[in-house]
Amino acid sequence: MTITTCVFDAYGTLFDVAGAARSMAEQPGREEFEKHWQKVASDWRLKQLEYSWLRTVSNTHCDFWDVTKDGLDWALEASGFTNDPVLREDLLALYWELPPYPDGLRTLALLKAQGFKTAILSNGSKDMLDGAVTGAGLESLLDATLSVDDVAVFKPSRKVYDMVGDHFGCTSNEVLFVSSNGWDAAYAAHYGFITVWVNRMGLPMDRLPGTPTHVLSDLTTIPDLAKA
Repeated sequence: MTITTCVFDAYGTLFDVAGAARSMAEQPGREEFEKHWQKVASDWRLKQLEYSWLRTVSNTHCDFWDVTKDGLDWALEASGFTNDPVLREDLLALYWELPPYPDGLRTLALLKAQGFKTAILSNGSKDMLDGAVTGAGLESLLDATLSVDDVAVFKPSRKVYDMVGDHFGCTSNEVLFVSSNGWDAAYAAHYGFITVWVNRMGLPMDRLPGTPTHVLSDLTTIPDLAKA
């Protein structure tokens, strides 16, 4: 089956989730935070993901922004920054302006030029995704931005992956799904998508029901894979 539709996860795949903490660490007067920003960024992301999974299995769905705030609160406490409400608010504001990965911009532009349909499929709320897409200037490079808001459950629920076929009217084996999250790529493969795990950090393969079709270190060769 020929690939017709290329779908990307957002956070960590197209947008650098460490960007908010990194930017804060570079600001004057934040020398203490500069010493800890990498741990805060890592803990923040880990708790954001863990809370989304727990919300899914416990049937206690909430807006992804709430999960994001809860994850940051845990991360700040773990690094001793509980008494700095300004830091918290500034980090949350920066999360709405996460920098895009340069290889993502180039890849989306090439895919559109080659005639593929392109989309984001994300746990992010509609408002968060709209802000990220607009801030990165991706509007013209995407045919759709699909948020779990419409199904009220987070990945890796099959209801989320169903959204692609429902929106585009395509079968699962027409979809090339791209994620930097190994668990996301694995479950998308188990669902039936052709998948790419963008393993930017050189991590081991997750032991899960599905196995990503391809493993890459960045997004640059995605257009070649889609054509092939």
